[in-house]
Amino acid sequence: MIFKIPKKLKKGSKIAVVSSSWGGPGTFPYRYNNGIKQLKEHFGVEIIEMENTIKDPGFVYNNPKKRAEDLMNAFLDSSIDAIFSSIGGDDSIRILPYIDFNIIRNNPKIYMGYSDSTITHFICYKAGLRSYYGPAIMAGFAENAGMFEYMIESVEKTLFNNNIIGEIKPNTNGWTNEFLDWGNPENLNIKRKLNPNTGWRFLQGNGLIKGELLGGCIDVFYFMWGTELWPTADEWKGKIMFFETSEENISEGNLERILRTMGVQGILENINGIIVGRAQDEKNYNESILKIVKGEFGLDNLPIITNMDFGHTDPMFVIPMGAETTLDMDNQKVFINESGVL
Repeated sequence: MIFKIPKKLKKGSKIAVVSSSWGGPGTFPYRYNNGIKQLKEHFGVEIIEMENTIKDPGFVYNNPKKRAEDLMNAFLDSSIDAIFSSIGGDDSIRILPYIDFNIIRNNPKIYMGYSDSTITHFICYKAGLRSYYGPAIMAGFAENAGMFEYMIESVEKTLFNNNIIGEIKPNTNGWTNEFLDWGNPENLNIKRKLNPNTGWRFLQGNGLIKGELLGGCIDVFYFMWGTELWPTADEWKGKIMFFETSEENISEGNLERILRTMGVQGILENINGIIVGRAQDEKNYNESILKIVKGEFGLDNLPIITNMDFGHTDPMFVIPMGAETTLDMDNQKVFINESGVL
């Protein structure tokens, strides 16, 4: 698929913030404001809040049309260079009936978020626009006691630079999923405890494998089944599927059911590889993944890498959807072969 690729960001770029799912900013304003502050101070950008971004979470929940209007208006506003998600949630699929794909297609710009923002990523994918699976305002940019350098470097390399991204290296400085109450502003000054990084895990596969990146939070995949957003098996052909699991830590059984259903859809046999983000508490899904991919569908040569630095643990690197990527399974390295932006 040929994507429209947005232009790079620079100091002074205007970034719109949308709450397309949960009304997190209205629930935890201290957390949200800290994310805005750290984003502005480090990257030198301007922030535009859309009409409903910081409204009461009850209003946000009850008005998916308003959420969609914020997203559409952010794309339509020619002064806005990028759109960042405030936070995830679980019901942004409700904005789908109010989406105008032509608006997105004709007004290409950066969109970034993760978790339930997977829905908006697949909206952008259907519109033919590259989007970026990465940090949100309240989770990533609002990091306690300052943002993680690993994430900062990835955002700069992917969104503020039009050189080829190249090798994505594992974070070696430790990771965290410690939760400090977002409702207590004093916690914003407490650095979260880091756990030793045990490295990426190369489960199976050999040689150099190429493919375009497509994926998101696997908890959200089945929200799209039966809708116009979910790609057909043919559309998955040749892709490197990436996925990660949410803070709910789905059971091994549920993960197996999702993968099994994707196998029956013909998706697993069509993709060129799978990369998986580190789960909360480093929950080990490797056995379940191999049970389905290798055991049930006989795909014993399909490259699989797990425990990677993206998704619901921090810090995370940014994934440019649709970018050609090489999995060097023999040397255990990963390369993104394109620039993230123009």
